[in-house]
Amino acid sequence: MARVTVPYELQAEQFQISPEYVRLSMAAAIELGLKPGGFDRGCSCGCINLLQTYPEGCFANCTYCGLARERPGTPEDNTFIRVAWPVYRTEEVADAIAAKEASGTVGRVCLSQVQDPRAYDDLVEMTEVVHRAAPEVPLSALVSTTTLDVERLHRLKDVGVDIIGVGLDAATEELFYRTRGAGARGPHSWIQHWDIVRAAREIYGPLNVNCHVIVGLGETDAELIDLFYQLHSEQIAGYLFSFNPEPGTAMQDEPRAPIKRLRRIQLVKHLIEHQDLDREQVELDADGSLTGLGADNETLEQVLRSGTPFMTDGCPDRAGEVACNRPYGSYRPGEEYRDYPFAPEERDIEQIRHQIQLREIR
Repeated sequence: MARVTVPYELQAEQFQISPEYVRLSMAAAIELGLKPGGFDRGCSCGCINLLQTYPEGCFANCTYCGLARERPGTPEDNTFIRVAWPVYRTEEVADAIAAKEASGTVGRVCLSQVQDPRAYDDLVEMTEVVHRAAPEVPLSALVSTTTLDVERLHRLKDVGVDIIGVGLDAATEELFYRTRGAGARGPHSWIQHWDIVRAAREIYGPLNVNCHVIVGLGETDAELIDLFYQLHSEQIAGYLFSFNPEPGTAMQDEPRAPIKRLRRIQLVKHLIEHQDLDREQVELDADGSLTGLGADNETLEQVLRSGTPFMTDGCPDRAGEVACNRPYGSYRPGEEYRDYPFAPEERDIEQIRHQIQLREIR
């Protein structure tokens, strides 16, 4: 149930809501100079992540999400991927993006929907505001598929969106049902998500549509690997996230995936996408856990030393490099990196070697 009872026609006068207002990730606010702060090792925030804001929060009820409808507290106090999202006027943010673009470049802007009946129309308007202010900046839309159809996907492309992102999150239909769909008292449907993903793939082209996938929701290695092969075969990008339990959510007490498991999943995903790893080379036990890789030692060593599999997955900038590096999106300051928002250095590679224990699966 929604937690706000103010009539719809009065909300604009009493709340800072979209499309006039938008939430900005703390990292993006720092990058644009709207908040003080900095990033470890001189890293920057390559993508300006924006999030719609409404008094009700979000009408979805995903079991792991800080914006979930049934999470205790008020929407304005909630976090998203365990990060604060301060509110600004949309025009102010657009002007800050344009100013940064004028003095250098902005890698990308991503506008994220929540589940709300106003979300599609507001997404179009907010996209137009940003695109008018900074027409050269690439724009992604992280969409709520239940607000979309084919006509609306075309409309988003017309107003400047060049990449569509979808929070699939769960690796299987059954897990999706339990964490995002009817089993969680949520509105989302696995089939409908895939319908929109595939429709968007036809409209936006190869690898211009992506699915977010979370490691640690209760899936097996085999289920994740099968999903990676499916996405790769359909030229749909897969962006990997590490489950990080949010206080107050239904999954707040669930453990995170062990770092060894995450590192191995990151490695296998990279080999599938960039080395055409044959499915027969992936060895799994009866529980669906990864036990062996048939890739040759030279390839494994080269990939490991590059550090690339362990960097943040995200939408690219104009040069094709990852823009959406999400500093602190999967870990807190002071914790070990779950994904690196910069190219890992030699000391990082050595730590990754220790974490992944590659000799066990060679």
